[in-house]
Amino acid sequence: MNALSNQVQLIGHLGADPEIFKFDEKQKVSFRMATNESYKNGDGEWITNTEWHNVVAWGKVSDIIDKQLRKGTQVAISGKLTHRDYEDKEGNKKYVTEIVMKDFMKLSKDDKPF
Repeated sequence: MNALSNQVQLIGHLGADPEIFKFDEKQKVSFRMATNESYKNGDGEWITNTEWHNVVAWGKVSDIIDKQLRKGTQVAISGKLTHRDYEDKEGNKKYVTEIVMKDFMKLSKDDKPF
């Protein structure tokens, strides 16, 4: 039951090309992902809401993402939700919510095999 306690699954599009960060022995990739929800309001008009999500991946999968995914690519991801905080250059405390990705599936078709 513990494996189900913090699980996120999303289908959406990358808002920008992934950014890769290299550390001494680790590598991380991050990107923003948009998900859309559409519904009809009381007047019968279609309304679309877009939510933006910060996604990070570590290790070998980060290298695959950097090579295969680009802005606009549709992707399905699964992972866990995390929260962290840090101080910016001015000493202000900032809060970040991220999805730490475990698995993904590229849904867009393009000229790059996957």
